[in-house]
Amino acid sequence: MVVSRASLGRVALAFVALGAAQASAQQKTVITFAGATFAEAGRGDKLRAWVEQFNKSQDKIEVQPVTIPFSTFANTVFTQMGGGGGPDLVRLDQTDYYAAVEANRLLPMDDLVKPGLKWSAPDKFLKVGDKRFGIPFEISNYVLILNGALVPNPPKDFDAFVDAAKAATKDGNYGFAFRATMAERAGFWQDVCNYVYGFGGRWSDDAGNLTLNSPKVIEGVAAYKRMYDAGAIPKGADAATYRRMFWEGKLGMEIDNGGVATIFYTQSPTMKLVAAPSPFPTKAQGLILAPLAVNANTKSKDAVKTFLGWMLEPEHQASLQQLLGASNVATVVPRPEADLKDRPWLAVFDAQTENSVPQLVTGYETKTPEIQQIVLEAVLRVLQAGQDPKRAMDDAQRLASSRVSRK
Repeated sequence: MVVSRASLGRVALAFVALGAAQASAQQKTVITFAGATFAEAGRGDKLRAWVEQFNKSQDKIEVQPVTIPFSTFANTVFTQMGGGGGPDLVRLDQTDYYAAVEANRLLPMDDLVKPGLKWSAPDKFLKVGDKRFGIPFEISNYVLILNGALVPNPPKDFDAFVDAAKAATKDGNYGFAFRATMAERAGFWQDVCNYVYGFGGRWSDDAGNLTLNSPKVIEGVAAYKRMYDAGAIPKGADAATYRRMFWEGKLGMEIDNGGVATIFYTQSPTMKLVAAPSPFPTKAQGLILAPLAVNANTKSKDAVKTFLGWMLEPEHQASLQQLLGASNVATVVPRPEADLKDRPWLAVFDAQTENSVPQLVTGYETKTPEIQQIVLEAVLRVLQAGQDPKRAMDDAQRLASSRVSRK
């Protein structure tokens, strides 16, 4: 076989081009981004595609998503970081975020984000002392979600709320649902927080003292008991069961986060899905806040800074907010008019951002699980044994104060 000089020249040029491409790839700084969201059905694929938009805009940096299931995420990442490794960027739950700050696992971020951004209100909860160790990646608020066919008019106050729940409880349907078992401890805590916050209570005060038995906390617990006794909830039903009941048209109302509303919309697009502020004396409700933080072990601080700068640009914040559904992002981003017209309930979730409060005990963030156990045991005595709310919360205050120190 005779090969022409021209053919040899083309082959040589091809090898040169391939070599250049390989060298270019090898010269890229690769940073890893770990988040349980990457493992979620639907949203995971969309989030990977969002990250790929960044990669296509760069010739020297590449972000590689790392998928770790939620059930093992915290243990896996903390073990890696404790050993001097781990992902460069990590999306944490808020409890894990404070634990990571306390363990010196995170890099201060004040010099990694540009000044002058219009941050979403919950950003203030991510400051520890005078330093920033995270930025909001996802903010999910709680509001009242209604099936308009069962509850035509959103209740405006708590009395009307209880009455509406009772009225919708008939023909095999229930008016409202929440959690009230230790089998769903985390969700039970979220639901109790919404009542306590809505009635003006907090688990601690500005001086760092526990306030588990303050009058407003007791009001919230008493209100929880009132709804529990109203004959309007499917007692013992777990969240998976009563949420399915909702999209099947068998449940009138629940107070839940934006991710759940998005599921309802997807599962039953023809339902008259309505959202309204929770019908409590104050606007405060619980908050699911997922920070994005930087591993203190990162060797690629400049690349991380570049990605964060890209992420915080308005157009990329807008696309991230859209793929997350009814959640908000780090900065204030208006939604497209078409989205609000198609899903008007989105505006209710967005409006709640200013009033949302983390479901943590301020000043005792890393001790919240221990305090949570004590509080929920007290609430169960109120619900199931008929104990007076004041006595139960007085007992909780004494027990928590003797067992839990701030540091």
